[in-house]
Amino acid sequence: MKSKQNSRRTFIKKTAAIAAGISIIPRHVIGKGFIAPSDKLNIAVIGGGGKGHSDAINAWNNGTSNITAICDVDWNMSKKLMDKFPKAAKYKDYRKLFDEIKDIDAVTVSTPDHTHAVITLTAMQLGKHVYVQKPLTHNIHEARVLTNAANRYKSVSQMGNQGASSDGTKQLIKWFDAGLIGNVNEVEVWTNRPVWPQGIKTPTNFPKMMDGLAWDVWVGPAEMVDYHPLYHPFKWRGWWNFGTGALGDMGCHLIDPPFRVLGLKHPSEVESSVGAMFSKDWTPDYLPDSCPPSSRTQLKFKATDKNPVDIKLTWTDGGLRPFHPALIPPDHPIGDRNSANGVMMMGEKGIMTCGTYGQTPKVYLNSGELIEMNKADFNNSLPESGHQIHWVEACKAGFGSAEHKALTSSFDYAGPLTESLLIGNLAIRSYMQKTGKKFNGRKRLLWDSENLKVTNHDAANQFVKRAYRKGWSLD
Repeated sequence: MKSKQNSRRTFIKKTAAIAAGISIIPRHVIGKGFIAPSDKLNIAVIGGGGKGHSDAINAWNNGTSNITAICDVDWNMSKKLMDKFPKAAKYKDYRKLFDEIKDIDAVTVSTPDHTHAVITLTAMQLGKHVYVQKPLTHNIHEARVLTNAANRYKSVSQMGNQGASSDGTKQLIKWFDAGLIGNVNEVEVWTNRPVWPQGIKTPTNFPKMMDGLAWDVWVGPAEMVDYHPLYHPFKWRGWWNFGTGALGDMGCHLIDPPFRVLGLKHPSEVESSVGAMFSKDWTPDYLPDSCPPSSRTQLKFKATDKNPVDIKLTWTDGGLRPFHPALIPPDHPIGDRNSANGVMMMGEKGIMTCGTYGQTPKVYLNSGELIEMNKADFNNSLPESGHQIHWVEACKAGFGSAEHKALTSSFDYAGPLTESLLIGNLAIRSYMQKTGKKFNGRKRLLWDSENLKVTNHDAANQFVKRAYRKGWSLD
């Protein structure tokens, strides 16, 4: 396909030229970002299987918006969505979609992590509003690019960490702002992820390509590899070429409550260690392509306006979790009901806990008192769909509107959150690398957030951004 050979810049220019005819300019361009509330938003869905299906259904909201086009490299994954919206135009390449369908106001991007940035930036450059699944991007540089681009192109943006809009998270903020646990200097966050293979050898025997799979488009900006079921449809999360591991998968959900409650922005330093992998005695396997089966990462943040003491945030994955603090009764689960995922914020007056998406928030005070969110409030809590519905309403109201400013994960917030967890991945990947016959090992990495670089270990900076395959650059 000719368009596959085009650079991003050529593609944008070509599409902009085609859009020059007044009769086919999208309505939001004519209205300079404003769409009448009585009008329906025209939405293009890019990635319509799995989470992409629910993102589309929630944004559609029983017909209050139009699903105009559906794009997926594997139509088997999107069959259920395509059957529900038979009149929607169908594509396998998002570039062709943007080239041919002009009357689009907004785009949902629910693809593997490695293609989030190239798709989202294209959409914003074309004047579209964007809803992007977590994590916002595959690497730190991309997160900064999208954060700046959302303002430059006046795009109403939202990242798909729906717990940010939950009443549980709002309750945590109220409790902290009321001074219940005092200043916090330590946070523990953990997950049972990965629940897909990690710490495994790169495939060398490749089966026949799946029928109908647009593999070149699926690989997109990443280094080209042959198709393998260990990559598509789900296990891509465990490979650095495509995914961001357990931290990328769950960090935007679990790190969001302390990030939001404590007013965090960018870490000042990071340190990681990973579970070693052995297939023979005494010699750890060197598997730099695969994310590790377990890891532990510590991020340090300076004092904030909301929390005037420095904060140490420790992330643990692979099913490991912190031990019960003495303040929490031994028969009480920490975090989720089965303690598989959770958050503990340790304050001078007590401990505040929650599970995934800010669920089951609790406060354990030093006095022995337990404070829980009213169960009736859970029954009235905002459903997952609200995170998308609020974004749709903000798209209609326009960039800079009150509805836009009220969004919980627009890119001005989601960008720094994503950067922080990807700085953790930078430390994990640095730990896993070898110099000669030795692993780089554990190092405290000092982070310069303004310049996006590690200042005391230059080898780690190779993971700030990626090399893009020809024709897929972010320029």
